[in-house]
Amino acid sequence: MNFLCLAARAAIVQQKFDDARRYLDEAVRIHPDFAVAHDGAGDLLFAEGYVSAAVRAYEQALRLDPTLPGVLTKIEKAQELIARAEKTGAGKVSAPGNARRMAYADKIRTVEQQLQDGNTKQAEDTIRSILKRDPNHVEAARLLARIASDKKLYKDAEVYLRHAAANAPDYTRIWVDLANVLKELEREDEALECAEKVLELAPEMAESHLLHASMLGFVGRQHEAIASYKRALEITPDRPGALCSMAHHMKTVGDRDEAIATYRRCMDIKPDHSEAYWSLANLKTFQFTDQEIEVMYELLDGEYLEDEARIQFHNALGLDRESRGDYDTAFSHYEKCNRLRRQSESYDPVETETRYDRVVEVFNEEFLAERQGFGDPDPAPIFVVGLPRSGSTLIEQILASHSAVDGTHELTNLASTVRGIRIPGKRNEQFPDTLFSLNADGIRKIGTDYLDATRKYRAGAPYFIDKNPNNFVFTGLLRLALPNAKIINARRHPLDSCFGTYKQLFASGQPFSYDLVELGEYYLQYMRLMDHWHQLMPGYVLDVQYEDVVADLETQVRRILDFCGLPFEESCLRFHETERAVKTASSEQVRRPIYSSSVHLWRNYESHLKDLIEVLEPLLAKLSPEDRSLSL
Repeated sequence: MNFLCLAARAAIVQQKFDDARRYLDEAVRIHPDFAVAHDGAGDLLFAEGYVSAAVRAYEQALRLDPTLPGVLTKIEKAQELIARAEKTGAGKVSAPGNARRMAYADKIRTVEQQLQDGNTKQAEDTIRSILKRDPNHVEAARLLARIASDKKLYKDAEVYLRHAAANAPDYTRIWVDLANVLKELEREDEALECAEKVLELAPEMAESHLLHASMLGFVGRQHEAIASYKRALEITPDRPGALCSMAHHMKTVGDRDEAIATYRRCMDIKPDHSEAYWSLANLKTFQFTDQEIEVMYELLDGEYLEDEARIQFHNALGLDRESRGDYDTAFSHYEKCNRLRRQSESYDPVETETRYDRVVEVFNEEFLAERQGFGDPDPAPIFVVGLPRSGSTLIEQILASHSAVDGTHELTNLASTVRGIRIPGKRNEQFPDTLFSLNADGIRKIGTDYLDATRKYRAGAPYFIDKNPNNFVFTGLLRLALPNAKIINARRHPLDSCFGTYKQLFASGQPFSYDLVELGEYYLQYMRLMDHWHQLMPGYVLDVQYEDVVADLETQVRRILDFCGLPFEESCLRFHETERAVKTASSEQVRRPIYSSSVHLWRNYESHLKDLIEVLEPLLAKLSPEDRSLSL
């Protein structure tokens, strides 16, 4: 049918209308509900001058597929011609310039093929040639936005999509693309508004509800997101992707049993849906059945499994084998998982060391002294920093159980605020060098902008937590921009911290974590930077050792609360009873009372960690004998 419709379009461009009609009649005969064929019929009628009939054909195409691109724009142009004809009393409307529009349609198909073939430069040149002649061509602007998004030029993409939306406000696909672009720009509320517009335009489409659910989850409204996923599944049941995403939100809000059942329903529908298996294993409190284990091994033995699926299956099997005490097999799966994942990650250890060298060089006593008193004095933020898998989620849950503290999640707003610093004439300058050009107002603005950006995550308590571990690099900046903020550094035995990171499959953001040597080197750089902050600003950062929290919870809770200037509350000792959304990999673990089974877990893997131990030897040698590796 697609070939028949393509042949019809080619015939229309050549003004061979009888041939076009024959092709389209055959397409409709084979598939009466094929929206593209009705769209083509509208093009034919429009080219022949029967514009009112063309509108009816276009409307039928939209009823069959509300997301069909460009149809709304055609209807608008046709209605403009009809209105003009009514003024002159003409019966048959001429459509001058339609051949050119059809030629543009042919060019648009060429662009789509060029993009599919990876010829981005040619596609962009073709689009700009269309826009030069027709600046309001909606599909050309949308495709140009797509190219900009692929290049991560999201602000440019937004401009193109806003222009397209102004010309075709009822074109659903534009609002879908705009929602995704605004999500990348971290403008969550606007992204949600676009998703709501899509839902308004096409409420009968499951995809509209899926987009809406995704954006609701993005802004932290998990329960509403779950409801939206359920509405999508009422329209088109048994969609594994929707089921898996809905289960993620169920897990986040603590509905563990429902999440497990939903993941398993996803696996029943699509037995090779690796994300569902990995998500179950990532609960850390779950064990697969023997049959589920067998399915994963059978799939891994197959030849046609995608790398990402292999990565997820290996990680899931590693976690499962570990839970059963089969540590050698577990490590084998972790190693296979990480070797594959490292191939797709871009990480340069030398660049990390060079960047941290510059941070240490810039942030000295003189630099801080010259800028004291510049920042925003608001004491609301409590930053929990460190390396992943070092107990930061436990600290967050303890604090979020206090009546004066809002728990949020791993916010990215601080890094975004720092990236947003623009110095005229120094476009390529990066942190920390961008700070030299800022006066008192500029430094204060960093703090104020961060507070404004994070206000939407808060629920009205005087304090809130930002648990992004990577914020440790900004500790000196926080002393200037938010001098009354509190910073807690989550610490753990170096080998438990590093190996815990190594076996955790992150969605994004931790590219150093898939090679034991690189991971050890990164840990040394993290420790070097934290030691620098402690030396430069004594008492400004509180180190909290995970093992100490496990050994004596109350003492450490009181210590944390005292540091934050908060009165003691019993609820902080019963942190596992606190009901809140937890998005990290430790979500199920912090819903249990304190336990010690993960302390010194690295000893079960010691024979496999020789490279890591060698890199960390300068730190490990300083530990007490019972905490050292046997090789030391």
